[in-house]
Amino acid sequence: MLLGCLYRGRETIFVSVYRIDVLANLCLDKLTDHVHFNVLSICHISLLYTRNAAASGGRTSYHVRCFTTDMYASKPQDSTMEKSYKGHSMLAPFTAGWQTADTDPLVIEKSEGCYVYDSNGKKYLDSLAGLWCTALGGNEPRLIDAATKQLKTLPFYHSFWNRTTKVSLDLADELLETFTARKMAKAFFVNSGSEANDTQVKLVWYYNNALGRPNKKKFIARSKSYHGSTLIAASLTGLPALHQQFDLPAPFVLHTDCPHYWRYHLPGETEEDFATRLAKNLEDLILKEGPETIAAFIAEPVMGAGGVIPPPATYFDKKPPIVENKNRNVVGLKIQAVVKKYDILFIADEVVCAFGRLGEMFGSDKYNIKPDLVSLAKALSSAYMPIGAVLVSPEISEVIHSQSNKLVSCAVALEALKLYKYGHPLTETVSCVYYVALLGERNIVERARSLTPKFQDGLRAYTDSPIIGEIRGTGLIMGTEFTENKSPNDPFPAEWGVGAYFGAQCQKNGMLVRVAGDSIMLCPPLSISEGELDEVLISKYGQALKDTEARVKELKAQKK
Repeated sequence: MLLGCLYRGRETIFVSVYRIDVLANLCLDKLTDHVHFNVLSICHISLLYTRNAAASGGRTSYHVRCFTTDMYASKPQDSTMEKSYKGHSMLAPFTAGWQTADTDPLVIEKSEGCYVYDSNGKKYLDSLAGLWCTALGGNEPRLIDAATKQLKTLPFYHSFWNRTTKVSLDLADELLETFTARKMAKAFFVNSGSEANDTQVKLVWYYNNALGRPNKKKFIARSKSYHGSTLIAASLTGLPALHQQFDLPAPFVLHTDCPHYWRYHLPGETEEDFATRLAKNLEDLILKEGPETIAAFIAEPVMGAGGVIPPPATYFDKKPPIVENKNRNVVGLKIQAVVKKYDILFIADEVVCAFGRLGEMFGSDKYNIKPDLVSLAKALSSAYMPIGAVLVSPEISEVIHSQSNKLVSCAVALEALKLYKYGHPLTETVSCVYYVALLGERNIVERARSLTPKFQDGLRAYTDSPIIGEIRGTGLIMGTEFTENKSPNDPFPAEWGVGAYFGAQCQKNGMLVRVAGDSIMLCPPLSISEGELDEVLISKYGQALKDTEARVKELKAQKK
């Protein structure tokens, strides 16, 4: 493996180099003083040419990244493989151009419970549940049957002009009954979480226009949040990668602090004090912009793609002021109290957290959130069919009347809700044609709650690893961040690719995880067994960690 990096500039052009002598000549010419190499094997080399005249005084600089196939190749090279998909025709999301041009993708062909199989027949534990979504595993027969029955009966009909279908109406009723954090009045169906959050913006704007408040249009989200990848949802998202080169975020979107206590707390600051400071910063932002211009605040109960970040203690509290103060109106308000004070709507983005992920049916239940609007998707149908939903409070639905526009997806979502909700055979009182009395009904939320200690304690047992900065999470969702000296301010050199190496070791050992820089994330299907959790997921995590520790030790020795 050749390993080297020079970080300069902002514009990146990818050039592939496959001969070590070409790279060596280039490095001798341009990078002699900047690049450290460790030669283990020569599998793939990528040269990133960067230019930023403003930052470098008009000089050209280079950034060299060299990857081994065991770290980045999508699947093992097999001489019996009939077809290569390298350079395929699909424009792949969240994928660098060089990856599709120079390496074969990992092609998944079938699923079996918590496992998926690639086109070479290799078996992987899907420890991210697809993309945080296949909560009921990969081939739940009841969801397949529900889809099949609906396809045979009525594959599609719309919900425009006061026309609709019974299955859509039944799903709306079930969702409103299931969400108990506060009373909700209407459900509006969409195709995805991104579309749900785009719809939230439209509904809130319509709502404020109807109330004669045309200037109350701005949205506040949080840094490192994820709310989707479509135009408005990506604007709400607090990840710079979704903004750069897309002219985002939109000007009506503001971002406030990320509630990551480990990374951002001040010396001696408790979680409660940290939460109070963030609420004060939110209030200051509202006052700076003008409360009459702020329409809504959107938050995930636990931040998912930003790194699995649970809120600090008391962050979402809806308590009244603790102390009256003449100079400031309130002291001690927390997030919900601040937005309520300024008549700002609270949107709970439950796309990742809903349906048992945190050991409660919804993240709002766990953190006592009383939202005005809720976004749902992913586990709503266990991702078997594209469907999302927006739940609307009675106060808003009095102004806005929702519509529904899905069918087969609704049938699958109804069956999924049945699996999440009931711990006993269903009776005829359940108002859905597909709700039949079945023995052995599973209580998925209770199952997630019972598995939580083994999952959390099993992974947190590795906290003392010298390369782990923090292990964080709740329920059946966890994140690990790799840092030096257990400090958020002492990251490993980016060119070491510690997170990517860990992810590659997991994949090599038959487990798929989410990698984002030097953070990795786990979100296994809620149908995972206790044995699979212990003997497969935790065991493979431990083996990958051991291999990564050895790799970091090796890189440190070479750096001396």
